[in-house]
Amino acid sequence: MKPNTTALFAAACLAVANLAVAADKDEIVLFNGKSFDDWTAVLSIPGLKLEDIWSVAPGGVLVCKGNRPDKVRGYIRTTRDDFHDYTLTLQWRFPAGTPGGNSGVLVHASTPNALGVWPKSMEAQLNHKNAGDIWVIGTTCEIENADKRVAGRRHFNLTDDSERPIGEWNDYKIVCDGDQITIWVNDDLVNHVTKCSVSTGAICLQAEGADVEFRNIRLKPLPK
Repeated sequence: MKPNTTALFAAACLAVANLAVAADKDEIVLFNGKSFDDWTAVLSIPGLKLEDIWSVAPGGVLVCKGNRPDKVRGYIRTTRDDFHDYTLTLQWRFPAGTPGGNSGVLVHASTPNALGVWPKSMEAQLNHKNAGDIWVIGTTCEIENADKRVAGRRHFNLTDDSERPIGEWNDYKIVCDGDQITIWVNDDLVNHVTKCSVSTGAICLQAEGADVEFRNIRLKPLPK
């Protein structure tokens, strides 16, 4: 008797779907694409609200209107502040027709106002053409070839040519594993630091003088 190929195909599809669910069951969607539930804003100008800088566009895109005459600086921060040992993935872009500019992803954020408006943290840089640099904010870390790759708080990336043109989405992957941080830009390994003085905290997205957009912000705990 011939096998029921339709039934076999359906069973195979179900098995693949179940594997995908199992693989992603621990994943945390940090931004739901609809609202700012589980986020709070910190801004350098008193009286401004989160909605003055941040909004949600169709398609679940998180929009930061950071290029403002008042030069406001700040960030949105997860209300949860105990993230550790994880892979953080997201996409970012500077809108087409803009010159790009500055932004960043802060990991292991804790004490507010450790440096101006910025909290104590490690910054995974998104400044245009410098994505993947690591800046320490009230923290410390070590990096290979430090004599050539460290200038003050800045820890230079390995490549400045991994970003896509302005207007296109870029992929960011940040692995925080104990006291180490490793960063990929569009699948290129661009930085790795060790002996970080912090390893737990909130996650933040910066408003730093440029219009910038984010989407697909997800965190997955590392296997224990």
